[in-house]
Amino acid sequence: MSHTILITDAVDPVCTDLLRAEGMEADVQLKRTPGELAALAREADAWIIRSGTTITAEMIEAAERLKVIGRAGVGVDNIDLAAATRRGILVINAPDGNTISTAEHTVAMLMALARRIPPANASLRAGRWDRKAFKGSELYEKTLGVVGVGKIGRAVARRMQAFGMNVLGYDPVLSREAAERLGITLVSLVEIFEKSDFITFHTPLNDATRGLVNRETLARCKPGVYLVNCARGGIIDEEALEEALASGQVGGAALDVYSQEPPPPALTRLLAHPNVVATPHIAASTEEAQRKVARQVTEQVIRALKGEPVHAAVNAMAIRMAAHSEVQPYLGLAEKLGLMAGQLGGGHLERVLVRCHGDVPHRYAEVLKIAVLKGLLGCTQSRPVNLINAPVLAEEVGLAVEAQLYTAKGGFSNLIEVALETDRERRVVAGAIFGADDPRLVRIDEYRLEVRAEGWLLFYRNVDRPGMLAAVGGILADAGLNIGALALGRTGKGSMALTAISVDEPAPESVLKKISALEGIDGVRLILV
Repeated sequence: MSHTILITDAVDPVCTDLLRAEGMEADVQLKRTPGELAALAREADAWIIRSGTTITAEMIEAAERLKVIGRAGVGVDNIDLAAATRRGILVINAPDGNTISTAEHTVAMLMALARRIPPANASLRAGRWDRKAFKGSELYEKTLGVVGVGKIGRAVARRMQAFGMNVLGYDPVLSREAAERLGITLVSLVEIFEKSDFITFHTPLNDATRGLVNRETLARCKPGVYLVNCARGGIIDEEALEEALASGQVGGAALDVYSQEPPPPALTRLLAHPNVVATPHIAASTEEAQRKVARQVTEQVIRALKGEPVHAAVNAMAIRMAAHSEVQPYLGLAEKLGLMAGQLGGGHLERVLVRCHGDVPHRYAEVLKIAVLKGLLGCTQSRPVNLINAPVLAEEVGLAVEAQLYTAKGGFSNLIEVALETDRERRVVAGAIFGADDPRLVRIDEYRLEVRAEGWLLFYRNVDRPGMLAAVGGILADAGLNIGALALGRTGKGSMALTAISVDEPAPESVLKKISALEGIDGVRLILV
């Protein structure tokens, strides 16, 4: 199947080369208005951008075919993630491609700031020889504060440690042990501001980091502190920074990103300040970085469109975990169990328990829970449900979901149980993996049976007596429906039994009514898994 990939920012030609090699159409549309972008997106299966395009909720809503958005770079604050997630659209980025380029640019900006290279160069070009006017600062034995110790922050720290700097780090998810292995002293954000001679920022732009550097935090800093921001515009309150530069509280600032890009006239005075080094968002603009991020994001977009696992999902933990080969057989089983539970159950959904037993990889319990939701909600939702939006949709309908972990149960080395509670009943379905990848249903409610979890399955309860199966088989035979397999479960001799029959084609409603009319049979259900 051919796919159309909309490209609305200038990316390295490797992007279009890779797409065309896969037989996909690259629709390159640069410098379009928001209205034009919304119209173009209606025909797109995927959308690849850099930082120049902002994808809004309105555009996402208009893009009915859109399955994946690829950001050729790290930051995704120019994409409405909440809207994309709700629609089940995968958002991926290229988290590694520009690490070195951005780290090197940060180091270059920091050194240019410390040694006052740009104003000294400008002075010399103007014909002056003002050696005494450009006294700089050594980096050796100074303290560098790194806010955000991710890939780029770590790369910057390693390079500045080579200059003999003492590196402090703040990161809400980095452990103290990991920081120590990197030679970084992990401290609080307050300590970063209070103890650092230089501070560099490497965080995304979100509610927690917007305006992180403001009048209050700048007042905590050492007088004459140097600031470097090659991360995201908006982290620094530019008005507060201008005031701090004027007072001398900030000795200098190196900026590659801005709250508005290109910077508006209101920032002219800040950018012209003699102690400011400014570049036009070029930290990742090297040939090597642009080629790497274009290749990485395009390869991931292609994999996503082909239904293959991806490794750089921004808005779906489940997608990243699903890329691990050891969990993939269980993912299929979990989704099938959710699908069966949804079709067998009746009433308003209230609660779902997903129990993982035995060798089912416990560290993947969360993604297995989401796979169950994908199957379950797919029965009730009119919109597409996938591993991206299933948790959001469950929350919207008020469905309580829980995953539980147990040791092996009932003779199975691996078993997944789904317990579904509605306002009318409680149903349980369970399955296991046989061999390398053979998902089978092994329990429904109190009935134990074994049947492959695939295709059309006919279920009914019947009185446990001779002739029941023959009567049902006769009706199916008369309708020309072939039986592929069958399984019978009962709680005791002469008690009610549960029968599962695999049929090659769906049984018409008239056939189901004939089976339901047989004496001793009730609860007839035909489901597709």
